[in-house]
Amino acid sequence: MNVTESCIFSAALLASSALAGLPALAQGAQRVDVLHWWTSGGEAAALNVLKQNLNGEGVVWQDVPVAGGGGEQAMTVLRARVTSGNPPTASQMLGFDIQDWAEQGVLADLNAIATKENWDKNIPAALQQFSKYKGTWVAAPVNLHSTNWIWINKKVFDDLGLKPPQNWDEFIAALDKVKASGKTALAHGGQPWQDATIFDSVVIATGGPDFYKKALIDLDPEALGSDTMKKVFERMIQLRKYVDNNFSGRDWNLASAMVIRGDAAVQIMGDWAKGEFVNAGKKPGTDFICTRFPGTQGVVTFNTDQFAMFKVGADRQAAQQKMAMAIEDPGFQSSFNVVKGSAPARTDVSDAAFDDCGKKAIADVKEAVAKGTLLGSLAHGHAARAAVKNAMYDVITAVFNGDYAPDQGVKELVTAVAGAKQ
Repeated sequence: MNVTESCIFSAALLASSALAGLPALAQGAQRVDVLHWWTSGGEAAALNVLKQNLNGEGVVWQDVPVAGGGGEQAMTVLRARVTSGNPPTASQMLGFDIQDWAEQGVLADLNAIATKENWDKNIPAALQQFSKYKGTWVAAPVNLHSTNWIWINKKVFDDLGLKPPQNWDEFIAALDKVKASGKTALAHGGQPWQDATIFDSVVIATGGPDFYKKALIDLDPEALGSDTMKKVFERMIQLRKYVDNNFSGRDWNLASAMVIRGDAAVQIMGDWAKGEFVNAGKKPGTDFICTRFPGTQGVVTFNTDQFAMFKVGADRQAAQQKMAMAIEDPGFQSSFNVVKGSAPARTDVSDAAFDDCGKKAIADVKEAVAKGTLLGSLAHGHAARAAVKNAMYDVITAVFNGDYAPDQGVKELVTAVAGAKQ
């Protein structure tokens, strides 16, 4: 067996394992089998709302959970199933992966449902660019995670007489004061995607949303090689001095824990960090503060989880359509995202059930939609395709760790993007 055959065989085994133990169906029962990687307690509980909704409509949910937060294992199982002619009804999917599957002609046409349920009106265009392929809806977005947040230990700031910073200079002044007190100013994990999460926000704070679009979405060589980008790298190096010496390889949730305990003051991280604070019994506004990265209010960088719908037989289409409609039901959008920590994918969902951070997230998304400043996150795969993103990761991390001076970093960034686009 050669390497390729071995990989396919392994994927087939994974697929078989994932499908093992599924319940037997009554003859003629409607069903959906759903591949996903939401296996943690809170995520599984949130997803259970969707299962119950469908069960109430006579649709049996067959779960195909594949553990692994990034979804790599899930995509391996998915490839095996599609290759064998047995696609799932739906699969959790991110960003450009949806477009890649759509290009292969294996995704279903959801336009009739989308028209009936007013998806075009109520789902932001920035999300639709991933949900649609050549004008056809092929996926239903579940949430909108925003990434340009900072999370502050309120007691640390209060003890030092600090308020949430509104701009870069205030941010640096606050970090200086925390560092002088002997605490870690900036909790961070030294992993490329975490470095890039900081980079996203620094680009906006330094050059504004139009510069972000040109550099990280349009991949304009002039913007990538500009003095503005040099200043971005200078600021990345400036932030590095506020990170503790043990940051290398630290997972993001461990950095969150530093802020929760009060060992550190601030973390720059997406809104999934809120779950760590809430699970630790902390309350927004009382124990911690959620605010936009200084200088980025009015802009929201995002990534979005979606369920891509696959072409299935006529006997499975009615259940699939019910699932697509259930995902975009405002009640489900509220219930799921209250637990997940994200904002709803629809802009017409009430914020009544959300905490203060959730209410701010929903309001900020509406503001960004109105301004045209809802922008895909580079760090989280919604600005550029994987090859470009990974090439940029390498340069960003090298600059942050002091391997490149800002001048050299700019040159390396231009070269890396040009090479990855070929």
